[in-house]
Order: sequence, then structure tokens, then C-alpha cells
Amino acid sequence: MEHVFYPKGVCSMEIHFELDGNVVKNLYFIGGCNGNLKAISKLVEGQTVEYVEQKLLGNVCGRRTTSCADQLAIGLRKALNGEI
Repeated sequence: MEHVFYPKGVCSMEIHFELDGNVVKNLYFIGGCNGNLKAISKLVEGQTVEYVEQKLLGNVCGRRTTSCADQLAIGLRKALNGEI
């Protein structure tokens, strides 16, 4: 099942992904820094939600208090917990 997370406070507008248990599959972003988000998607593919949280949660972008990577970690946890 595809999940769609709507991040807050960042340039990307949507984060699409599937979870196979707690493993991330078919991740892609709508909007944001295209090259960087494609790279994040490739690096995160096949990793667990816990791994992504460990690496990306709390990452900030410029003066913002969050980033697309941080929002990804938040969205994955919400999906795993059945909140989206």
C-alpha cells in the first residue's frame, strides 16, 4: 500500500512510499531539490524505518527547524504507527 505524507516547513510537497513491514520501498518526493531527494530515495530504499530515523531525524535545512530528510523520517514513523 502506498502512503503519502504531506511534509510541513519544507520545499517538497509530498513524500510517497511503501512499507514492507518496517522496510522502505518505492520512495519518491514531489517538489523540493530534485537531485538531492532522488539521492536520498536511493540511499533509503530497502532500509528500515529505525535506520532512517537514526540517520535523518533532526536534520535541518538552512535556518529551518526541519528538512525534507527530517520530514521523511517523521512520515515513515507515522505510517508505521498507522497514523497516515
